[in-house]
Amino acid sequence: MSGIFGVVSKGNCAETLFYGTDYHSHLGTEYGGIAVLGEDFTRQIHNLNQSQFKSKFYDDYKCINGNKGIGVISDYDEQPIYLNSRFGPFCTVTSGFAENAEELATKLLKKGISFSEVSKRAVNTPELIAKLINQGDDLIDGIKKMFDVIDGSCSLLLLHKDGIYAARDRLGYTPLIVGKRADAWAVTAETSAFPNNGFEVAKHVEPGEIILINEDGIVQRRPGGGNINQICAFLWIYTGFPASNYEGINVETVRERCGRCLAKRDRDIEVDLVSGVPDSGCAHGLGYAMESGKPFRRPLVKYTPGYGRSYTPPSQQTRDLIAKMKLIPIKEVIEGNSIVVCEDSIVRGTQLRNFTIKKLWDCGAKKIHIRPACPPLMFPCRFNLSTRSIHELAARKAIRSLEGYDLQDVSEYIDANSEKYKKMVEWIAKDLDVSTLRYQTVDDMVKAIGRPKEKLCLYCWTGECPKSARPKAAIDIMEVKKPSVERAAETKVAL
Repeated sequence: MSGIFGVVSKGNCAETLFYGTDYHSHLGTEYGGIAVLGEDFTRQIHNLNQSQFKSKFYDDYKCINGNKGIGVISDYDEQPIYLNSRFGPFCTVTSGFAENAEELATKLLKKGISFSEVSKRAVNTPELIAKLINQGDDLIDGIKKMFDVIDGSCSLLLLHKDGIYAARDRLGYTPLIVGKRADAWAVTAETSAFPNNGFEVAKHVEPGEIILINEDGIVQRRPGGGNINQICAFLWIYTGFPASNYEGINVETVRERCGRCLAKRDRDIEVDLVSGVPDSGCAHGLGYAMESGKPFRRPLVKYTPGYGRSYTPPSQQTRDLIAKMKLIPIKEVIEGNSIVVCEDSIVRGTQLRNFTIKKLWDCGAKKIHIRPACPPLMFPCRFNLSTRSIHELAARKAIRSLEGYDLQDVSEYIDANSEKYKKMVEWIAKDLDVSTLRYQTVDDMVKAIGRPKEKLCLYCWTGECPKSARPKAAIDIMEVKKPSVERAAETKVAL
């Protein structure tokens, strides 16, 4: 999931854009990019593999002048994309994933439309999104048609002479929030980008909604999708920044409630201390400590200046290196103690086993109790570039070992009350080499988030696809008729 940020101000927006985009650095590790519109477009893209956004763009932003701009911390593709379209030139940044990107690219190629951006995959998805938008009758119609044909999700910011068009994906999987200060409007994926930049939350963009932000304020160009809003639950569990709010619900407090739920089900173990795997596991651990009355301590500390998240990089080799180097054990805290270790999730399990649990045993831990804040992950995400193969998942490896083959129907293993679920958890615990392992239940996780179950995407745990997740099967992107959906009245809000 990439992080995107945009701003329109009365004066030069470059400094606000620089810092606002930087506050999304936890969402991507591959590329950073900004685009500013003044007298003309200025665009910069840098590789962030071995560096941070701030260091790469610090000199760039000081030389940029314009009153509107967009930025991105990308999880895979190079962006922003610049397109000199029939609607005038524009730049766009995207967050999301299109499962049918290759199919859509092939259709465009057959229509004589070419692609120029280099990608590790066969197509640069943000460029594909830009080319799809260009097939519409206007920018709004193009974004609507793009929503209709992609299989997955895409939220975007589009920088144009009109202003910044902000569009949230039609399922509401990824968030977009509008902020206001005296001299500017901003739109962000993470509200944590607002406080230190002086913005107050003004609006949560609805699923499928398209708004325009310009010097006159904000204008709704297309209404949202009614009752459909199935935001990714993993935002609260792991992906999001602790200071961020989605749909008005704060990340840190959700994680604390997750930890409390874990502790309430854990009356049968004796422990000396509670901990969390830095960074996202810490709040889960704090909640556990508050509920259990056991002290929260830090047997593992993260060397924050040099290492980011080990879950987001695309290669296993890079993930392993970061996991190995970023966590430093404190033997004086670990030795002789029975420790509850709260973790946001167990995805592949390799890093937890090889670079977290091993360090605790090597430093003399008496017992290690692992408590993930979410249920076992059963399915690769359909809306985000995280796990792409079902075979990577720790739960699927356990099922494959227990059954002797890849089971198609895993419903019994999803049911936390079944014997098969218990055997799967026992297998994972043995594989991880821990004293005990107990996962969060789906119901407790939903309760901790505080949002109705039908208003969350729980696909990676349950396999239940959000309503209307797949596009209309017969759509041809070059032949979709202009939709008859009425446009909302253009209500302006002054800057």
